[in-house]
Amino acid sequence: MARRPGKSQAAQRARSAAPSRGQRRPARRKRARGNGFPWFRTAASLAIIATLILGGWLVSIARDLPDTDGLQAIERTATIAFLDHNGALIARRGSAHGHEVTVDELPDYLIDAVLAVEDRRFYSHPGVDLIGLGRAMFANVRAGRVVQGGSTLTQQLAKNLFLSPERTLRRKVQEMMLAFWLESRFSKDEILELYLNRVYFGGGAYGVEAASLRYFSRPASELGLGEAALLAGLLKAPSRYSPVNDAQRAAARATVVLDLMAQTGRITEAERMTAAQTPIRVSRGSSSQGAQYFIDWTAEQVRQIAGLDHGDLVVYTTLDVDAQRAAERAVSLILDDESLASGAGEGALVSLAHDGGVRAMVGGRSYARSQFNRAVLAQRQPGSAFKPFVYASAFEAGLSPEDRRNDAPVRIGDWAPQNYNDEYRGEMTLREGFIRSSNSIAVQIAEETGRGHVARLARRLGIESPMRVDRSLALGVFEVTPLELATAYTPFANGGLRAGAYGIERIETAQGEPVYVAPTRPGELVLDARTSARMRDLFLTNVREGTGRRAAVPGLVIGGKTGTTNEFRDAWFAGFNSELVTVVWTGNDDNSPTDRATGGGPPARIFQAYLEAAPRTGLGSRPDQPPTGMAGPPTIETAILPLSDQPAADPANDRDGPAEDPIGAFLAGLGGRD
Repeated sequence: MARRPGKSQAAQRARSAAPSRGQRRPARRKRARGNGFPWFRTAASLAIIATLILGGWLVSIARDLPDTDGLQAIERTATIAFLDHNGALIARRGSAHGHEVTVDELPDYLIDAVLAVEDRRFYSHPGVDLIGLGRAMFANVRAGRVVQGGSTLTQQLAKNLFLSPERTLRRKVQEMMLAFWLESRFSKDEILELYLNRVYFGGGAYGVEAASLRYFSRPASELGLGEAALLAGLLKAPSRYSPVNDAQRAAARATVVLDLMAQTGRITEAERMTAAQTPIRVSRGSSSQGAQYFIDWTAEQVRQIAGLDHGDLVVYTTLDVDAQRAAERAVSLILDDESLASGAGEGALVSLAHDGGVRAMVGGRSYARSQFNRAVLAQRQPGSAFKPFVYASAFEAGLSPEDRRNDAPVRIGDWAPQNYNDEYRGEMTLREGFIRSSNSIAVQIAEETGRGHVARLARRLGIESPMRVDRSLALGVFEVTPLELATAYTPFANGGLRAGAYGIERIETAQGEPVYVAPTRPGELVLDARTSARMRDLFLTNVREGTGRRAAVPGLVIGGKTGTTNEFRDAWFAGFNSELVTVVWTGNDDNSPTDRATGGGPPARIFQAYLEAAPRTGLGSRPDQPPTGMAGPPTIETAILPLSDQPAADPANDRDGPAEDPIGAFLAGLGGRD
């Protein structure tokens, strides 16, 4: 009979069959590793999916890349060159392209200047500068805003040639793809040539050759170091740094470029100092931004004359760039001084030769801030500046300057006009009534002569705006433009001949073939000799003794009339000398009252400052005496000579600068120059 195992033996066998504590731990670890494997597979799967999505997105972007055929063809539009009456260039309209240049044709320092500010590692990166990207992204994140960009010169070329200006990540990736493609197809020098021949330098000039001709009137191969620095400085923001718009800002930017060139070893310190001490002379006709008001006015006439499908044209205008600059400075001199402006925020000036040719036109204080041409388009009441037409009609009707009338309150029906400050001086001659700008006497003689006769004479001399032929006509209670008033004053200055205002003398093709020539017809006689002589006497007396005294210019024979409207909303001075008829208006665009500005205040001061500074030749400043009371023009020569003997502040941070329309630090890091 078999013996049953004992209790102790059974327990021992059970213990031997059960796994030990040490044996169970590896089993748990094995199970733990098995449980984690699905997470690893999930992560790997997500990575693969993300890669596929990214790849698909990049493929879709690549498919949308623009056609690169015809890369080296420049699409050229017709240009119009506007010259002043002495042949100086005023402006170009259209996309002006010079002939294409090669790197070998350009001075080394011009290439170095461009690379110093645009892409210092151009010859070492493959189209995208990873170092520049990292630097820009770090700077932008640290600043919390867009302060730098990392776009290379190749990327800028790709954007300018093929892409729209929209600021999106998709467009930025396309820019990078095209940059790599350009680098694979062209040499570095060829890419640099494509860039320099197409980049915009402001002023309608595309390409370095066109820019050199635009600003310096000579080819790029003849530029000096300072001029090369100025052109390179334009690339960051052509309008902002243009010497036409702001000479001092252009000078400061050129100084930054020279400093960067010295810091990167492209020029020596001695070369930097020499460049800083060498004058930079911008083309004479390119230094008056305010002339754009005149160009806008004449460009519309060119389109009407030549049509829309014309080729390149040269327009010979009546403008005088010296007179234009003098007019702009005169307006700024008075209106920038609050004590002299008397609450007038805007102004306009029109200056005509005695035959009606426009010599200067200022449509506002700043063309950059407002392109509304107040000289041509602003309809404002002339006030007492209309009284000469009242007196001229009275003289035609048989009255004389020595006739006497009572300067006293007058009533016509229920209307009772008042003199300025409600002051009356009793009996006086018509001459005295004119120089004191008596409302009472003007209304009296208008009623005696007949309002219809006054209106017809004004029409005959050049007033074209609708006039209300009612009791208030004598006080100029209707609206005219400064150009219109100047045109109507011309017969008072030239002996009685009507002369319509015009700005174009002739138009030619680029080959010199005539397209248009202004008609040379004698002006119609609209004032008889006796009336002209009497009106001239009144105008001269008014400047010598009356309300126009502030318009007097020592050494010049000046005649004119002031005008002020109700609540001091508009102030005028309309006058002339032996060569020019000039009308000045000041006021506010919203028609709000000024601080009691009268025609004898800001407008008369502007008139005086303008004629004081007008050029000698045919425009009346005193012989052998410099203009007085005005600061010198902010020409690029005075602003850059010398540029600066000291380095500009933090020039290393000025390479790319803030973007005008940032979309975040990340995109800015991809390229902040958009």
